[in-house]
Amino acid sequence: MSTVHSLSKSQQAYQWVKARIASQDFTPGYRLVLGTIAAELGMSVVPVREAIRQLEAEGLVTFERNVGAHVSMVDDSQYRSSMQALSILEGAATALSARRLTTDDVRRAREINQQMIERLDDFDPRAFTGLNQQFHATLFEKCANPRMLELVGAEWGRLGHLRDSTFSFVPGRAQESVREHENILVLIETGAPLGEIEKAARRHRSATLDAYMIHEHPDQALGLPAF
Repeated sequence: MSTVHSLSKSQQAYQWVKARIASQDFTPGYRLVLGTIAAELGMSVVPVREAIRQLEAEGLVTFERNVGAHVSMVDDSQYRSSMQALSILEGAATALSARRLTTDDVRRAREINQQMIERLDDFDPRAFTGLNQQFHATLFEKCANPRMLELVGAEWGRLGHLRDSTFSFVPGRAQESVREHENILVLIETGAPLGEIEKAARRHRSATLDAYMIHEHPDQALGLPAF
């Protein structure tokens, strides 16, 4: 007998829903319709309800009366910590990479930024975030400090688990973001002091966090310090 079939129906439902939360098929805030899940799994609603209760006890699911169950939102303190760390790390990595970038590198970054601009009218937060990541990777990937790059990559990975796209929450931030990208590119092209490049890259990340915090928690919207 297979492992799956040796489990009770409630445990099968529990593992099925939990796996989709982990893979972000079910993102924070996603509404969990018990009848739909039961039909997908070929079982009654009763074991699915038991599975949802178990996930609620673990903090992965939130249940509200007259609303139903939905995937729990991520603790914003984790998101804020990662954004603050990334602001510092990515700013430093961009500055350390700046003198190594070629004309082709800068042109590639500008092409990516142009693609982001073209997506502003028909806005897709996930696609925009993917391009945003490509843009910044182009600027910091020639940093000669491998540990710095490892840390930047780790924080990008953490953010991917915490938020599918910050721009889903603050789409208005996207227009400001592409303008700031161009400013960073001009600083790199003109050979600006590395401290100025680092500050611009750091403030760019900080502004995205500030926009999110103002939108979601206006009473907690504390900006990052300008170094």
